[in-house]
Amino acid sequence: MGKKLPKPPPGIEDEPLPDEMLRQMRPASEVTPDIVEAYERGELQNNPPRRFRGPQKEATKVQTTLRIDADVIEHFKESGSGWQTRLNDTLRDSVFGHKEAS
Repeated sequence: MGKKLPKPPPGIEDEPLPDEMLRQMRPASEVTPDIVEAYERGELQNNPPRRFRGPQKEATKVQTTLRIDADVIEHFKESGSGWQTRLNDTLRDSVFGHKEAS
């Protein structure tokens, strides 16, 4: 699911553009042909294509819902991405003792 765009101010989407503004509009290829051509050649796409993980061969985790204190979640989130894995590792260590090096 993509990011949601902010909603325009109330009523603005209902207002038609003035005729003078419509007459002044030109296609991007006419106004900035170099930018359009660079885009078409793929020169403006800085992000590499997204790679998606294939389906798991075996389910290794179970999706569940837990109620955890906000300060605990914040502690793990402060260290950046991967916080859910670190939380899982901490729970595993607490239940089973130190995990083996993989």
